[in-house]
Amino acid sequence: MKTNRYSIAVDKYNDATAYLDHDLLNGLMFTPKNGIKYDGITVNKAMIIKPSFIEKVLKKKNKRKLELYLQYVITLLDNDDADGEAIGSALSDLDRYRSIIKNNYRKYLDDKYIELLLKKIALIEHELKLKALNLMPVKEEKARKSR
Repeated sequence: MKTNRYSIAVDKYNDATAYLDHDLLNGLMFTPKNGIKYDGITVNKAMIIKPSFIEKVLKKKNKRKLELYLQYVITLLDNDDADGEAIGSALSDLDRYRSIIKNNYRKYLDDKYIELLLKKIALIEHELKLKALNLMPVKEEKARKSR
């Protein structure tokens, strides 16, 4: 498989900074997480403008995130020593993730896909709540004397 590689020669423009008006462009802004150091252009922020590519990137990102949550839930369910704090933090993190999907990704993804994601999140949240209920101590009701 052939890989494309690009290089930009910066002979004329040493230490030049390029600015774009992001208000005029409609796209997904992100910060690259490339850890490889090289003597080239440093990219601090990038924007994807093509809608089909934005959709592919977000679907892949959401798939990885849901798999991560699912693995975490499986480890919590299998572990008998799980405490309420870990489950509470996982529930709050799921709630934050749900709000990100509803607010930030709604304009880039289909409504059907968003509803499917929200159903998956609700299922994971339901399992965590069941585990939290199992961890709660059961209060024994005192036997009452009847007259």
